[in-house]
Amino acid sequence: MKPLTEQEIRAAFVNCTKGEAERLSVPRDLAVRPWDDLDFFGWRDPQAPDRAYLAAELDGRPVALALRCPSAVSWQMRRSMCSMCVTTHTGGVSLMVAAKAGRAGQQGNSVGAYICSDLACSLYVRGKKGAGAGARLHESLTLEEKIQRTVVNLARFIAKVTA
Repeated sequence: MKPLTEQEIRAAFVNCTKGEAERLSVPRDLAVRPWDDLDFFGWRDPQAPDRAYLAAELDGRPVALALRCPSAVSWQMRRSMCSMCVTTHTGGVSLMVAAKAGRAGQQGNSVGAYICSDLACSLYVRGKKGAGAGARLHESLTLEEKIQRTVVNLARFIAKVTA
């Protein structure tokens, strides 16, 4: 993924108002992020634990989503699988919900997906971050095929939000 600036990220949000995009928390350390290893850039808001954000490049342009995720509860301590990168975690996957873009979102419609709670899917797929024993299922896919699957899963999720 090509590195994004704070302004590019803020301008890329498709499911919140421009004012909301200007007020949300964007990490200050964008320059030191491992952009070459990212299929999308995701982060949690440290001031609002129920908010998360992700930015991806689709068709050569950045697209960003505002997400809501529930606070941790006891049932989340069971093993769950991320629908983006197919990594399993004990307590490390959250249902993240995005308001749909446009009028549908204004009417309260949303789309959800189970995603790694720390939004580090790209790093799990590449083996740059571990999720514990048994987190990655044995597969015959190559690394490139696993990366492509993650990108396709993310694109499908974004397409549901923007449809």
